[in-house]
Amino acid sequence: MTERFAPGTFTPAPGRGKLGRMLLAQARTETVLTLRNGEQILLTVLIPVALLVAMSLMDVIPVPEPRVGSATARILALAVISSAFTGQAIALGFDRRYGVLKRLAATALPRWLLVAGRVVAALAVVAVQVVIIAGTALLLGWRLPSATGLLWAAVLIVLGTLSFGALGVLLGGALRAEIVLALANIVWFVLLLIGGVALGVDTLPTWLATVVDALPSAALALALHDAVVEGTAPDLGHVAVLVIWGVAAGALAVKTTKLG
Repeated sequence: MTERFAPGTFTPAPGRGKLGRMLLAQARTETVLTLRNGEQILLTVLIPVALLVAMSLMDVIPVPEPRVGSATARILALAVISSAFTGQAIALGFDRRYGVLKRLAATALPRWLLVAGRVVAALAVVAVQVVIIAGTALLLGWRLPSATGLLWAAVLIVLGTLSFGALGVLLGGALRAEIVLALANIVWFVLLLIGGVALGVDTLPTWLATVVDALPSAALALALHDAVVEGTAPDLGHVAVLVIWGVAAGALAVKTTKLG
């Protein structure tokens, strides 16, 4: 018996879409959901911009000269932490609570694509943050670094997003949503205050500075200072700290992340 209609005569044709198109749709959805969330806007945009203005114009917090450039490097690090770690962990925790991941896992989306979609969305949100923070810094008197510094800054922001994103998935994928919400915000405040962001490592007591220097927050802030202020390549030790934290967190997240 011959077929009455040739394959492809009618649309839509059943079957899984192209991976690139699915990745784009998933990333776009995650990005829009993040940017529509008022709490996320407060955490990722308003607080970092307010801190940038305060650190640039007020002498309450010791910031090395040039003050605006140093503050910009630290706030860029905070922006990455806010989006890739805190925002990612909280969103993942509540997605698990409400069964979003289970429903997505039952579709044609591969699990790796779900993760990739979140990573791309985090990079998109960070890109928006960078534009806003850089624009504010320029208005405050920041001078753009050399091309080498800008290139390294871009590389460090991507690397920092991946590392803190892995830490966010590790936290949000293993604990209950309420615990994730509280713990992610506590960690954010701790990293802001004594994690090498608001207060530089050199202003901390020696014993604490040794510990903080090994944290990814301090490594990112110091590396960005080299790129944004000095316009040079960062200390490879700081880059190594980011890589080690990211790889370790990613490996643990693969074993501990739950769908619900």
